[in-house]
Amino acid sequence: MTHTASPTPASTPDTGTAPATARLLQPIVRAAGQAISDYRMIESGDRVMVCLSGGKDSYTLLDVLLHLQRKAPIPFEIIAVNLDQGQPGFPTDVLPRYLTERGVPHSLIRQDTYSVVQEKTRPGKTTCALCSRLRRGALYRHAREIGATKIALGHHRDDILETLFMNLFFGARLKAMPPKLQSDDGTNVVIRPLAYVPEADIIRYAQARAFPIIPCNLCGSQENLQRKVVGEMLEGWEREHPGRLTNIARALTRVTPSHLMDRTLFDFASLSVTPAEGDRGFDPDEYPQREFLSGVQELDMLG
Repeated sequence: MTHTASPTPASTPDTGTAPATARLLQPIVRAAGQAISDYRMIESGDRVMVCLSGGKDSYTLLDVLLHLQRKAPIPFEIIAVNLDQGQPGFPTDVLPRYLTERGVPHSLIRQDTYSVVQEKTRPGKTTCALCSRLRRGALYRHAREIGATKIALGHHRDDILETLFMNLFFGARLKAMPPKLQSDDGTNVVIRPLAYVPEADIIRYAQARAFPIIPCNLCGSQENLQRKVVGEMLEGWEREHPGRLTNIARALTRVTPSHLMDRTLFDFASLSVTPAEGDRGFDPDEYPQREFLSGVQELDMLG
């Protein structure tokens, strides 16, 4: 069951931020604008479905996209969508009231995935994988129904790095979250505009904005999740070595297939005795100083 509401067709909704809070939004907008530009996440005429969970990340994502909608040289639509998964005690009135007050077009989807997850998950096992699969299916289907051309998710830089190390430690794969991808069903394009944004920036902004946060009692109450352990590891690294997470994120944009071991990415078998460019395998390491977000001030989108 879906309920849709639209604002009066006046102007684009304002983020409602005070000057001090707006300053906290600026670095987030800069980083998001850079990511959107780098990966061509949003194009003229797009209808962007913003998935709003009620958490700090998705509230911040909505503010960023509303800000860019006003500043961007291209027109695009925004519609916020929340999926009520039937969790006991889920406050169904919070998001509709918030979005209506903000004048943001929105849809509310109701699908009891909670009961399915509880029934299918064995005791002691985490609910995340099945819950995520069911949630994705419902959101993809709704995106098709409303004619959305992009699905925006609130994953930030730290989420991407956690996924990288989760796959490395527990899946033996070098794989993270891409900033832009084709959905599982092949009919949608998923974007992550906050891909360059540190979680710490989002936390500060969300606290200043005092968003009406809705906790996830389905998965958030489960202790000892491996992702939580990995997240704490990354936080510890950043405390001890500030800037380390930025460098790891930067490394994801500078992959050298010939210096890894994946034969599907590089033709090691066909290497000749006399390489065209010579062997650099024993040369000193290079640590380029190019900034991760270089050129961000020149983005037209930011106004």
